[in-house]
Amino acid sequence: MLNSIVGKHLFVLIFVSKIRITKYILGIIAIGIVLGNTRYSYYQQDIALGATAPSWDHWFGTDRLGRDLFARIIYACCISLSVGFLATLLTVSFGTFYGMISGYYGGKIDLILMRIVDILYPIPLILIVILLMMIFEKHGYVLFLAISIVEWMTTARIIRAEVLKIKESGYIQVARGLGQRKLMILGKHMLPNIAGIIIVCFIITLPNVIILESFLSFLGIGIQPPKSSLGILIAEGAKFMTTSPWQIIFPSTAFVLIMLGLTIYGDRLKK
Repeated sequence: MLNSIVGKHLFVLIFVSKIRITKYILGIIAIGIVLGNTRYSYYQQDIALGATAPSWDHWFGTDRLGRDLFARIIYACCISLSVGFLATLLTVSFGTFYGMISGYYGGKIDLILMRIVDILYPIPLILIVILLMMIFEKHGYVLFLAISIVEWMTTARIIRAEVLKIKESGYIQVARGLGQRKLMILGKHMLPNIAGIIIVCFIITLPNVIILESFLSFLGIGIQPPKSSLGILIAEGAKFMTTSPWQIIFPSTAFVLIMLGLTIYGDRLKK
């Protein structure tokens, strides 16, 4: 179920992309996620088998517990992308709301809101994220909130700058003259006109969120076993990179391909 949902979202991203290399990279990942090797589950163990090299039965080999690495990578991609999409959606939504309020209302409200951002920006918030993940139970919603604490400020600044550009436009002045409420103007007139910028913010934020989630999982405070993410697989593979290098090569390659595809897509959209 998770495979098909994540795969469909990737195919949508591929369809709207006009960048050939992005289509190829994300296409390979999407096909792998949707088709996947259904003979094994990500948690199925065969301890007697142990860590074995790639073969026809186990395309990417197995880990030390005899779990099929291909199945675990497919599942890990789904988890990392799902966490990335949901956390990015929360991040961009809050950053957009914050930036629109700050830019449109201006004056003291803008001054206070932007000073809050200026104060928080230089603080190493990754330490706060790690602290939150260690204090609270390691549930998915805590991970979403923790990641959002770090990433929303950049979106807020970008959206505020766009709102400042268009709030004195003619159609906004007409809406004010007609007596429309400020929130109505923000939702009905401004939001559609900055939708393109919001999409760009989403695409350029998504890789950063996936990297942060993988980093937290690598440290052991993100996604928890028996579930798996790319960060967990890379952390596990690093322990056995000299004896069974396939355990780190394949998860790292999947991670690099995802980051490469999304980063190229985001860079091209910014232009």
